[in-house]
Order: sequence, then structure tokens, then C-alpha cells
Amino acid sequence: MSEHLYLVTYDIRDQKRWRRIFKLMKGYGEWLQLSVFQCRLSPRRHAELMQLLDGIITHKVDALLIMDLGPADKVKPRVVALGDKFEPVKREPIIV
Repeated sequence: MSEHLYLVTYDIRDQKRWRRIFKLMKGYGEWLQLSVFQCRLSPRRHAELMQLLDGIITHKVDALLIMDLGPADKVKPRVVALGDKFEPVKREPIIV
């Protein structure tokens, strides 16, 4: 499986849209901070997430960044965390 590790951040102007995106993202990744998630995604799940997010945001006022950090099994995030600890997403089975 060729999963990549992604960092997703967003700035959503409307509280209702923000909640929709937050709930959606909880199904795709690990919540790190208020509007930041890390996700391990296959190409298919990445495309699915992109399509869903594109349908929620208002392009003129919202901003959403999806950063591809590379192959999930080979990425060793070098993160400096002050305060609460940081743990990269681990590979786990997904039950649908």
C-alpha cells in the first residue's frame, strides 16, 4: 500500500463550515491542534478527501492547505513540540 503522510491545515471563516470540516477530518486523520490534522492516506483516500473538502469550502474566503510529507512508512517527522507531546500517525486498520 502506498500511503503518504499529509499535514492538513485550514482557516475557515464560517463556524458551520468549520465544524463540518472538523468532523470530516476526524474520519481521515489525527487531530493535532485547532485546525491541524495529520493523515495517512492512500491515493484513493486522498482523492476522496480532496473532493469532499472542495465541496465544503467557500473558495473566495476560506483557505485550506494539504502538505504531502512523503511515503508514510519512510517519513520520520522532525518536530519540535512545546507543551503537549506530538506523535506521528501510526498505521492502523480501518473498519468501514
